[in-house]
Amino acid sequence: MDRREILRTALQALAVNKMRTVLTMLGIIIGVAAVICTVAIGEGASQQVQEQIRSMGENMIFINAGNVNRGGVNFGAQATKTLTAEDADAIRRQIPLIALVSPGVNTGAQVVYAGQNWFTEVVGVSPEYFQIRHWDIARGSIFSQRDVDTAANVCVIGRTVALNLFGTDDPVGKMIRIKQLPFLVIGELAPKGLATWGRDQDDTIIAPYTTVQKKLVGISWVQYINASAISDEAIQPAIQQIALLLRQRHKLRPNEDDDFIIRSPQELADARMESARIMSVLLAAIASVSLVVGGIGIMNIMLVSVTERRREIGVRRAVGARRSDIRWQFLSEALLLSMIGGAVGVVGGLIGSLAVSGMLRWPTLIPPESIAIAVGFSAAVGIFFGYYPAQKAAQLDPIETLRYE
Repeated sequence: MDRREILRTALQALAVNKMRTVLTMLGIIIGVAAVICTVAIGEGASQQVQEQIRSMGENMIFINAGNVNRGGVNFGAQATKTLTAEDADAIRRQIPLIALVSPGVNTGAQVVYAGQNWFTEVVGVSPEYFQIRHWDIARGSIFSQRDVDTAANVCVIGRTVALNLFGTDDPVGKMIRIKQLPFLVIGELAPKGLATWGRDQDDTIIAPYTTVQKKLVGISWVQYINASAISDEAIQPAIQQIALLLRQRHKLRPNEDDDFIIRSPQELADARMESARIMSVLLAAIASVSLVVGGIGIMNIMLVSVTERRREIGVRRAVGARRSDIRWQFLSEALLLSMIGGAVGVVGGLIGSLAVSGMLRWPTLIPPESIAIAVGFSAAVGIFFGYYPAQKAAQLDPIETLRYE
């Protein structure tokens, strides 16, 4: 028998008991669909984390003022007063792995316009901040370096602040009061949405850091420095170089702790993506149990089929079929069961992923390789669990099978 004849005969054998065939394939169908759905959910979560990190800025490095320990009491982050705008300039000039740098000072403030008021965060930065964060302007423009040098009372507001103070009106050119000081709104930021930790990034006002530093907070140092590395690979080397530079500038002895804290959101992204990956692998492994159960079902049915078709096997052997022909015959039936079940499972997985995305508003992403892996695994299950019944059929004695009733 050639391969085409074996395949045709296998299809005819499976069509004889349609209900039994469908029920046998059900385990494979559920297993493949479950694997594809879980992988799609995990990949969607990873993509969402990456998008949120990109919304914060590319290749970001945060340098925060550090902790102060007085008499055994830790005062927490940003308690030191040693981080300065001159440190930011030194990082910009002396570390080639850093592309952009912006000093920063934050404060919370009640903002008033006409009869409306809103409490928000006022962020003091330099113009490079908008490039570091990849933050576009929806209306108006950003402030200039001259505004930073002169500590001008100008600001750019986020969409949430604009809606609460101005409604649908254009805020550009309007005067608002921040801590009783008048500020000219020169621009409105494009919306960014929620950050990875759930904060509304659009609930903010951005002004020159010198203005916030001197007029709103009343300090001479900066609370943090935002920096952007030239590439993702340059982040860790840049962090090491920044740490060495700041220790030199702050005249810290070898036995003294850093008076600054350096972090990268990529660390958070990597941790979350690793958690999502582990969860996806765990869920996929659990879903794969359905494939194994489906394989056991295939083995069970094929063993029943061998018993039912003993006389048929004897007739085939009597007319010249070899043991390998019988083996291939039953192995082809098991493989067809698993492959057809795998194909239907892929369709079910795609539909299930779309349903999860639509009903739960959870992002899903189906990598093409996951489909190939699921189908390949289902084929492997068919071969693995179908080989024993096929081998048993091939080993039957033809004389005994012809006597079987």
